[in-house]
Amino acid sequence: MKVTFLGTGTSQGVPILCCECEVCRSTNPKDKRLRSSILVQSGQANIVIDSGPDFRQQLLRKQLKTLDAVVFTHEHKDHIAGLDEVKAFNFFNKVRMPVYATARVQEALKREFAYIFADEKYPGIPEVDLYTVRNEPFTIKEITFTPIEVMHYKLPVKAYRIKDFTYITDANFISREEKEKIKGSRIIVINALRREEHISHYTLDEAVNLLKELKPEKAYLTHISHQMGLHDTVSKELPGFIEIAYDGLEIEI
Repeated sequence: MKVTFLGTGTSQGVPILCCECEVCRSTNPKDKRLRSSILVQSGQANIVIDSGPDFRQQLLRKQLKTLDAVVFTHEHKDHIAGLDEVKAFNFFNKVRMPVYATARVQEALKREFAYIFADEKYPGIPEVDLYTVRNEPFTIKEITFTPIEVMHYKLPVKAYRIKDFTYITDANFISREEKEKIKGSRIIVINALRREEHISHYTLDEAVNLLKELKPEKAYLTHISHQMGLHDTVSKELPGFIEIAYDGLEIEI
């Protein structure tokens, strides 16, 4: 089974127009980050976790021909805004798109994409089927997802464990009970927004300290803002088992 980082960045701290900061001026492709999303692939399935505003660009860059489901972590726009792009798979694959989300996230999708869920369907709109994520494992084709509840300040967000791989984005607190679901993971991906304290995201030091507590064999940082600094600079500061993820990185799980 393989995971590809479609995006490892965030809207937080990212200039709308290119500025003169060191990240904008960097020629290292690892400093060019689209919004955070991953693609999970097995022999039978292609599944994405989150579809942010860059989703179309990510799919074109990956040249993905089939998509079997979209799984959401939470309802913030930088994680759901690209849902409309699934209509291409409706057209070419001749299937409705399964979308997995909590009841709260489903309500947000219905508000943001009212035309998708309207009683009178306009021709060519995305065709989706909603499946409710609860606090119990669910399986899409051959891939089983175990939801883990993390807190994004006061907003509950779903992290997911797949076998010995755990993916956590948009968090700054995980309860003792939910940490038990993560322990034993061979690989952990976790958000690290920047060095300075933030109200709803782990900082670099907080993410590193949590990973030292959870003790995976390998860990990757994602959801990284411009405020973090350059990929190569930060990489030199990290413990040997932690790396900064970058767009296009592929790992076996």
